[in-house]
Amino acid sequence: MLSEEQSKQIKQQLAEQINSTFSEDKKQSALEQITSMDAEELEKFLIQNNLIKDENSQNSCIFCSIIKGKIPTNKIAENPEAIATLEITPISKAHSIIIPKQHTKDAPKKAIELAQEISKKIKQTFNPKEIKIYTSKIFEHEIINVLPVYKDENSESKREKANQAELKEIQRKLKIAKISEQEKPKIKQQETISDKTHWLPKRKP
Repeated sequence: MLSEEQSKQIKQQLAEQINSTFSEDKKQSALEQITSMDAEELEKFLIQNNLIKDENSQNSCIFCSIIKGKIPTNKIAENPEAIATLEITPISKAHSIIIPKQHTKDAPKKAIELAQEISKKIKQTFNPKEIKIYTSKIFEHEIINVLPVYKDENSESKREKANQAELKEIQRKLKIAKISEQEKPKIKQQETISDKTHWLPKRKP
């Protein structure tokens, strides 16, 4: 069963999706439905809507649903093995996640390459002090976070609800950004963060 923290974060993710995709006349009832669910009811809801199946599933999870287009997202790049999308509850401006297209416990090489590509685009476009790249494992689906550091942000820093208009503008800038031949930005590799101790999609990505 989902932990209390997982339930809280998933509800926040679902609320973000409802606010950004539902019509005004349907938002309130949908939000009330999500808010009223306990952990068991929420897990059943996720299973019924093919967002997850069970903890051993390798075929369906929130990130797999994003890959299949069942959950809208602000995609900024893609390659044969992964997609890059903006985090909708980011730690910092242009915080992005790389989602492998296959449900896997380890990010494939092409996903890592995409993370490096996005980090360079962020560095050139928004000029953070550095870029941190770290992995998160949610429902046994590993994703890669690309986190711009402007002050002293890290994986444990507070997340803020992103304005959809701002996300669209960041998405536009990163899509058109061209990678120069300048030296690669310094990237700090952090330890894997597991969903057993963290819940990171505030994602609804």
